[in-house]
Amino acid sequence: MLTRRIIPCLDVKDGKVVKGVNFTHLVEEGEPVELGAWYSSQGADELVFLDISATVDAHRHVLNLARQVAKDVFIPFTIGGGIRTLVDMDALLSAGADKVAINTAALKNPSLISEAARQFGSQFIVVAIDVQKSAEGWVVMSHGGTQSAGRQALDWSAEAEDRGAGEILLTSIDADGTQQGIDCVITRRVSRQIQIPLIASGGIGRLEHFHEAFEKGEADAALAASVFHRRILGIGEVKDYLIRRRIPIRLAGAKP
Repeated sequence: MLTRRIIPCLDVKDGKVVKGVNFTHLVEEGEPVELGAWYSSQGADELVFLDISATVDAHRHVLNLARQVAKDVFIPFTIGGGIRTLVDMDALLSAGADKVAINTAALKNPSLISEAARQFGSQFIVVAIDVQKSAEGWVVMSHGGTQSAGRQALDWSAEAEDRGAGEILLTSIDADGTQQGIDCVITRRVSRQIQIPLIASGGIGRLEHFHEAFEKGEADAALAASVFHRRILGIGEVKDYLIRRRIPIRLAGAKP
């Protein structure tokens, strides 16, 4: 049985880790490399760094971040933000990133997923999908959750897989930062229609929420931010809890 993964997420804005609620009201949480190294030492399985600065220099920022993280963090890490071309991806992978995450750029140009998968391999490509519930279902949002992409979550996740994505990072904007639990309904629906791994994101605030992400949401990995940044829960504490609940989890120090 495949082990489930626990992944701290570090949203980075202007060089600082930040966290908000529903993608707004951002509060500084610390230094990205320092926090990343801490999570690595505490037994995190992977890390995700997302630069949300949304500036013309975003790619330069994530490239510098990838180089710094690669020096001090010794677990796999995904990095995203300001990635628009295959050249951008190549630079990040060369700088030490294990995977790249694309979101708005893929929505604007879906063939970017196919081209990236052909050039680098699907295992390096994560498609991040931010969704918001509406009367029509779960709408995919772009530009940091500020604009509707005119796509439905189920349709877009299926297309991303067909085009060669190796993993889907699904975030509920409605649940983000609330610490009230993930949206298990859309997480489960997406998980059941794709064959590639699904990372559940948005809303984790208690130990039970990790269990729900795996059992009710049928996710392959659970991503959390504020609950770790603010030391509400520790990674070891989460893993011990999940082991007691008979969720297959990689122990700290175990090889992937």
